[in-house]
Amino acid sequence: RFRKKRTNCFPIKTNRNAASGLLGYLPLLTCWPPNLRYKLWQTITSELASATSIQFGAVEARHLPWHDRNQHQVVVLVDLACPHTDHLLQSAAHLLYYRVRWIVLHSNTTSAMGFPQGWKNCTEYAFLDRLPLLYSNELFYFCTDPATARHLVRQQYRLSATSPTDSIIETLGSWEATRGVVLSAGEGEPEGRRLLATSTRRQNFNQFQLRASIVMLHNETLNHLDDLHDKHIDTISRVNYQLTKSIAMALNATVRFTFVDSWGYRDPETDRYNGMIGELQSDLADLGGTALFFTSDRITVIDYLSMTTPTVVNFVFRAPKLSFTDNVFVLPFQKSVWYCTISFIILAGVLLTVVLRTEQRYAIGSGSENAGPRARLSDALLNVFGTTCQQGSFIEPKTTSSRCLILLCLVVLMFLYASYSANIVALIQSPSTKIQTLDDLLTSRLKAGAEDTVYNRYYFQHQTEPIRKALYERKIRNKDGTENFLPLAQGVEAIRQGYYAFHVEVGVCYKLISETFQEEEKCGLQELEYLKMIDPYYAVRKNSSFREPVRVTLFKLREFGIQGRENALLYTKKPRCIGGSSFVPVSIVDVWPALVTLGWGYLLTISLLIFELLWVRLRGKLLPTDAYFQQ
Repeated sequence: RFRKKRTNCFPIKTNRNAASGLLGYLPLLTCWPPNLRYKLWQTITSELASATSIQFGAVEARHLPWHDRNQHQVVVLVDLACPHTDHLLQSAAHLLYYRVRWIVLHSNTTSAMGFPQGWKNCTEYAFLDRLPLLYSNELFYFCTDPATARHLVRQQYRLSATSPTDSIIETLGSWEATRGVVLSAGEGEPEGRRLLATSTRRQNFNQFQLRASIVMLHNETLNHLDDLHDKHIDTISRVNYQLTKSIAMALNATVRFTFVDSWGYRDPETDRYNGMIGELQSDLADLGGTALFFTSDRITVIDYLSMTTPTVVNFVFRAPKLSFTDNVFVLPFQKSVWYCTISFIILAGVLLTVVLRTEQRYAIGSGSENAGPRARLSDALLNVFGTTCQQGSFIEPKTTSSRCLILLCLVVLMFLYASYSANIVALIQSPSTKIQTLDDLLTSRLKAGAEDTVYNRYYFQHQTEPIRKALYERKIRNKDGTENFLPLAQGVEAIRQGYYAFHVEVGVCYKLISETFQEEEKCGLQELEYLKMIDPYYAVRKNSSFREPVRVTLFKLREFGIQGRENALLYTKKPRCIGGSSFVPVSIVDVWPALVTLGWGYLLTISLLIFELLWVRLRGKLLPTDAYFQQ
């Protein structure tokens, strides 16, 4: 009935929940006879509350649990008395302390019926000392205490595979014939908690030395890691340095720091990382002591634990004046108002032409000697346009109707002129909100640069997305091959001068802005995201045994407010605009559309003048009227 095949699984559901949440998949890799396996299956099905898949197999089975990453809550039962079990445990490697729980038995001599006669003494598990049973392992072994003859459930671990310290042994409980396994709860803990929460049970590292790698971009920062001097320099490293010390203190450990000049980037030829990630990858460090961005290529070499530093790297710039991005001379009125104004000018010009021609035809209001040249539509339109610009009227109205028409034009166009002038003054002083995306920044006339850091150079030079790549090629990299990677102070000064977008860590940038900008210059600061990254993560080496205790400790530091305190001490928030805006003088940029219109007007005038001169000369040759009248 029970074959050694992978498909022999038995889903089990009972009412007891002593092991609920601990066991979802149970491979039994033993050399026991079928009758003993059947008895074990009966016992398990009567004890477990959750649905559990049981698989019987041999030690040398090919389908071992670590070959299937979709299996969760895996508990593997093995017997050291079976052949090849020791090789199985040695080949498990990091699965001994990561992702898989183990139950290790060492059965004694068996009877004629094939049943084990008891457990080995606890002193006969020396083989476990040669396994990498590190801090986070979940390996339980059953043995007999030679002094009391009690059957004990134990765990053992050590903090490092190369540590000279002896293994730490924990006795979780004992086995009784009538009650089964009885857990020995710690002081003040409910029964079963010692089995469920390994990371909370093993909180004492006994002054074990952890190794942490810190990214340091400025050597002078080494002298100010514990003070607030020049806190805008290497801020993210200083925050995480303090958090790393807090982690060590919470775990009763010590920490030794090493300093590198880069977070770490992959070499495509060797497939190895440099910098901090390289030290984690090479097992030269246990903790990545500086938070780093979450990228898919790093997932294979490090484990991301918690976001410790809520900082972002953005383009920071002062919003340019509205005239820098738009033609302010067409903004005071909506399109419908412009259409109505133009229609009114044309209609008034046509009506004025009709009225003037009527006056001339019937000589109304004047004698025949005062009759002037025939009124034309162009003259009337020019008169109305001059009235629009508050230049007065050069046409003398003779009748009541013409006077009423001109008076109406003067009144209506006066209100339009007053509204237009007031809006122009306000718009020239207003900041622009048109630059909202990277595409807007790319097409704008703003210059751009970035802080001279390792990550800025790497990400700008390796962008493949079209807009971001074009932004680097057209804004950051100059035509002569130089690049606009600037020191922090120089970049912030460029922001203050205006019309410059600087890619920088915003918390660091705002510290300098709050110290160097005038109050009115702090208004209108804008940010634009370039990297599309979430907050940086604290990281450890991939499959590290310290992953869980460090992660839990980081969560505690955040919940208790320690993480927030360190960030508040070293990071500066965006300055508030409390000074209002000051008077901004009108520059060439503000009146540039008017100058362009004036230039085109001059060009059109000169062109028409030349055309008229040529026309007069050509007409004189074709129609010599003077010679005709002389004859």
